[in-house]
Amino acid sequence: MNHPHPEAEPDAEPAGAGPLREALAAAAYGVTPSRVPLAAVERRGRLIRRRRRATVLGAGCGVLLAPLAFVALQGTDGGDRVTRPAATVSASPAPAPTPSPSPSVPAPTPRIVEPGERVTAAPGFVLWLTEEGKHWTTPDMPEGQFRSAVDGNIDRSTPGVSLQSEGTDTGVLLSGLYYGGEGTASVVEVASENGPVRGKLLELPGRPGWGVWYATAAPGDSSGDFVPEVTVRDTEGGVYAQLP
Repeated sequence: MNHPHPEAEPDAEPAGAGPLREALAAAAYGVTPSRVPLAAVERRGRLIRRRRRATVLGAGCGVLLAPLAFVALQGTDGGDRVTRPAATVSASPAPAPTPSPSPSVPAPTPRIVEPGERVTAAPGFVLWLTEEGKHWTTPDMPEGQFRSAVDGNIDRSTPGVSLQSEGTDTGVLLSGLYYGGEGTASVVEVASENGPVRGKLLELPGRPGWGVWYATAAPGDSSGDFVPEVTVRDTEGGVYAQLP
């Protein structure tokens, strides 16, 4: 019958261990420990803490800047970016724009005067109109003269022009009635011996159907047998009335 071997005790010390332990203890007592470098350890700890804080801050900034970078990249490289074509350089300069025509100046019309209103045609020559007709004075006849527009001597239903000539050594007053034309009288032209002379027109308010024209000329323009040609034109340039 076999008998089991007795188990070794767990706390049993190996043979020879005691003298070795005593030798190590004696050697340790003979060693003097060096001083601990506390100041260097503290500086090293502060440096490590600063580096950790810097790392944490850098990571936080990176997190904040990441959306901005994404927006910038999206704005510059997105599909909605519009590419503008480069401007082309013309070999010749562009033509200058054509100026728009200026509005035409309206044709003149007769000066409207009140009955009895005096108009000085030239020094010493004064004209005025009444409902009856034309009145005027000259240096030689300051008392005045008159031509009727309503006594039947003129036919206001037919275009016509009359003429009176009053001259002095310094000038000639050509004047008369005009009447019967269609449209609106505008200007008067007198063909004299010394060339064309342009005059003016007077009318009373209310378009009475007649008016007075006058022009000043140089001495001799109506002397002798010469009868000036007088043409009153309308605002369209046509003949309103004419003499002869």
